[in-house]
Amino acid sequence: MRVAFRARYPTRMCAALLCLAVAWIHVQDQGGFPGNRTPGYVGIGYYMLEAAAILCAVLLIVGRPDMLLRVGWLLSLGIGIGPVTGYLLSRGPGLPDYNDDRGKWLEPLGVASLAVEGTLITLATIAVLKDRKSRS
Repeated sequence: MRVAFRARYPTRMCAALLCLAVAWIHVQDQGGFPGNRTPGYVGIGYYMLEAAAILCAVLLIVGRPDMLLRVGWLLSLGIGIGPVTGYLLSRGPGLPDYNDDRGKWLEPLGVASLAVEGTLITLATIAVLKDRKSRS
């Protein structure tokens, strides 16, 4: 009988708090809730990220070592990777009709976001790899 990897509750709680921090940072960046981010697709992306981050935090806190928890860890990878990708694109080559952040690599809220997302990516990667190892 295979035993699924069981991340300790403090590890899961830490990842959940990091997800909530990602959501909070993006609410702050959009000027509060409901916020005002233009163009529209950027604002929608913010809302989707914030909702996914809250859902992920719930899955990590209440999920048992089964499919729900596994989904929570995989979703947490997306919660970290998505905004990092957006950060790189918005500050580097730019996004269609969006040049507000182009070249602003050291914006304090952006740097804080990268630190939180990087920590979340690291934690989630370790959890996913340990889960895979324990299932094989």
